[in-house]
Amino acid sequence: MNATTDTPITVRRLGADEAAASAEALAEVLIDCVQGGASVSFMDPLPRDKALAFWRGVADGVARNERVLLVAEDAVEGIVGTVQLITAMPDNQPHRADVAKMLVHRKARRRGVAQRLMAAVDDAARSAGKRVLVLDTVTGGDAERLYERAGWQRVGVVPDYALMPDGALCSTTYFYRHL
Repeated sequence: MNATTDTPITVRRLGADEAAASAEALAEVLIDCVQGGASVSFMDPLPRDKALAFWRGVADGVARNERVLLVAEDAVEGIVGTVQLITAMPDNQPHRADVAKMLVHRKARRRGVAQRLMAAVDDAARSAGKRVLVLDTVTGGDAERLYERAGWQRVGVVPDYALMPDGALCSTTYFYRHL
């Protein structure tokens, strides 16, 4: 990837078929983020077949209307970022959704991609009738600062919640947002 800072970024929602067809490009973004140290449920090295299986499962969830998949695209590089809105909630939480797997390829960072994805996830949540959003992120990381700047409310920190891709323990901070 060699994204340039002057190439426009577009954000859009993928349907199930397009999500499945985009598994390779999405796997590339996920693998890059894990290699870069992002704690997003996977360990480094992340085998391509495992990354592909993950994205095929996401596409299946899109097909079942359990999640919304948004991508950020560079006209030259293709998919450079993604975020999901998990809309399948228990019966007593029809008004709520989880935000998951906010990923931006390292070469596309510092271009406003994450902010655009988060604005799009808010819009998707509103369209789905969701009023309360919840997410978690590594404590002290860049994403934590992004969410705070975007007006998300910090709930608290769970120490030693997960592992970083290199195996080190990390704390996780939970956030919520009312739309």
